[in-house]
Amino acid sequence: MAEVTNKVTRTGMIGLGAMGNPMARHMATKGFAVSGYDVVPDLNKKAAGAGIKVGASPAEVGRAAEVVVIMVATDQQVVDVVLKEGLLDALARGSVICIASSVSPDTCRELEAKAAAKGVGVLDTPVVLGQKACDEGTMTVFVGGEDKWFRVAEPVLKTFGRHVIHIGPSGSGQIAKTANNMLLWACMSANYEVLSLAKMLGANVPQLIEALQHSSGANWSLAKWGESTGKWAEKDLDVAMDLAQEAKVPVPLSALVDQLMKGMNQDKMRALLK
Repeated sequence: MAEVTNKVTRTGMIGLGAMGNPMARHMATKGFAVSGYDVVPDLNKKAAGAGIKVGASPAEVGRAAEVVVIMVATDQQVVDVVLKEGLLDALARGSVICIASSVSPDTCRELEAKAAAKGVGVLDTPVVLGQKACDEGTMTVFVGGEDKWFRVAEPVLKTFGRHVIHIGPSGSGQIAKTANNMLLWACMSANYEVLSLAKMLGANVPQLIEALQHSSGANWSLAKWGESTGKWAEKDLDVAMDLAQEAKVPVPLSALVDQLMKGMNQDKMRALLK
């Protein structure tokens, strides 16, 4: 495989679930030849129906791609895909790995160092704005890593990201995602408290939400009330708490939000709209 230039034509997607499948589909519809892999056979079958060439392993995807996006659940899964399952060894020099999963900045930095020895780039490229934006290809992508690798991967990231923002060195994208999540869940828990009170006082909650969009209390979570599942709150806030503890920075508000969000679900949020 020839060394990658800025004109990438072949991409890969590791993890073909709720987020990875649409991301791979957007790459394909924008003209890239896309290979993909998931440990779940049904997800591979679904991806194949969307025009994705399914590989037998992450390594096989790596041999067919110049930029590979990873969207799996945990730090350990990311590390296993890159190192244990052969993705890094299979990639040609000049290729780029994009870690779209929400993981520790340190995980990204450690993989960046290992990949650099083989002439492969690593970017952390976590995404925000949820499932609908993923389906529509309008997510925001936070990017951390070297600028030379960002220039290679940027056209690929723009297939599913309306805003692709290079923030700084490795780990910066993950830091931005954690900051976003802390604000998101704080807003969501505050919105739930306020809307619950308003409903008990007799307010028409849908009309109140519309009115508040024109006020100083407006926020994204409120505008999308009832659409979010809130299912990633515990994981997202655990990451934030771990990072704060490592940095020895007190985050008492986020610690409270962490507890409040444990009792939150989409059914409770939607009930306030009735």
